[in-house]
Amino acid sequence: MAEPIPKIKILQGAAADLSAATYQIHDESHTIGNALRWMLMKNPKVEFCGYSVPHPSENVINVRVQMYDNLSSLDALTKALDNLDNLCETVEDAYLESLRTDEFERWEEKS
Repeated sequence: MAEPIPKIKILQGAAADLSAATYQIHDESHTIGNALRWMLMKNPKVEFCGYSVPHPSENVINVRVQMYDNLSSLDALTKALDNLDNLCETVEDAYLESLRTDEFERWEEKS
């Protein structure tokens, strides 16, 4: 039986205090990469953040995070993921509320 692949792993070369590290996120693409980079850069304690897709045939992204003041990039990544999740929930709630209350033309597709 194959060993399960972790969703997120820290790549070699990370600082011992994790103030600078590259994280590999499995089963993700540019969609989450760019949104996560944007959310991380909203944190004023993040000095640098960038992401890359190592190869189009690999379904992974690498996210590099460097922090000011030797703070933990892992904490920043976790907070950014939580914030991104909250943002998506807020957008979904607003969308569903709009569908429920707003007036617009509706139609059903016939199969």
